[in-house]
Amino acid sequence: MNNAGAREPRSDGSQMDTKILPAHTPELFQTAVRRAADLLRAGQTVALPTETVYGLAANALDENAVANIFRIKRRPSRNPIIVHVASLEMAKRCAGIFPDLAEKLAQAFWPGPLTLVLPRANIIPKIVTAGGETVGIRWPFHPLIQAVIRECGFPLAAPSANLSNQISPTSAAHVLNQLGGAIPVIVDGGQSAVGIESSVLDLTVSPPQILRPGMIHEESLAAVCGKVRAAGPAGKSPVLRSPGMLKKHYSPKAKLLVLNWADEAGLKFKIQNLKFKTENCHIIAHTQIPSPEPFARVCVIPHDAEAFARAIYAELHRCDEAGAEAIIVEAPPETPAWSGIADRLRRAAA
Repeated sequence: MNNAGAREPRSDGSQMDTKILPAHTPELFQTAVRRAADLLRAGQTVALPTETVYGLAANALDENAVANIFRIKRRPSRNPIIVHVASLEMAKRCAGIFPDLAEKLAQAFWPGPLTLVLPRANIIPKIVTAGGETVGIRWPFHPLIQAVIRECGFPLAAPSANLSNQISPTSAAHVLNQLGGAIPVIVDGGQSAVGIESSVLDLTVSPPQILRPGMIHEESLAAVCGKVRAAGPAGKSPVLRSPGMLKKHYSPKAKLLVLNWADEAGLKFKIQNLKFKTENCHIIAHTQIPSPEPFARVCVIPHDAEAFARAIYAELHRCDEAGAEAIIVEAPPETPAWSGIADRLRRAAA
């Protein structure tokens, strides 16, 4: 990938060059970390890789810097932002209370794709929490964002680095396509290894509540917590405790449908009933694989939850880039391992 960047008008009429910084050698890694940290200390936003998806990062303790995230993403003010840390000590500074159960979960799953919702510490501005008194905290696994946080010495607010409600980015190129011209730097840390957003567990209620399912699923969380429960619909509540609770989210430009089919004839029949032309449909399958001829494209992702999660957003980006009219995704199995994937597809199809 080149680092020529993109140049687009910003909302104030000015323009910004967006540079992609490679980080695939020790020297480039350190250069990218220092450059990102310098920008973040200056109150700017940068895109950083995490193991889940790429994040649009700013100083979580700087209200103006966080406000810039909302502006760039066109993010609703009621949608809170997760705070990313690089140590247990930093996590405890961000939380008003850090209970024993949080310690156990951190020991089991951090660094990793789990966000814990805890009472907000006073140092966390309310803009981060959408005005609420709880904050989501995560210690990510990716070495680059860890290094940037350590270099900065402060936590980072970092939602996905895309326009609100659109497909989350799992590569630097995805970020550039959506936010090129709006941010100064994207650090290229390779393809995201997990591929969908973190699981979010609310520890301010008993039993703990899964606000957003992810690849750390209910059975794994219950093994530590004893018991967990799923959250109901977010509805029109003025205060959300977690991102990813809005009905429509993670959406491609094309119409996305999640379907089951027994064979290719059944798939064609369903598509015809939905008034789509088969030649304009992109198919994403994992078990019932149709022949490619009648369709615009057929993609096969292995029937494995972790592999599917790693690949699904990149495939949705490819479908959009190819001008798909409709994206037909084979329904995932109804098992705990697939619950995070099922959640993202349901919201993408809303």
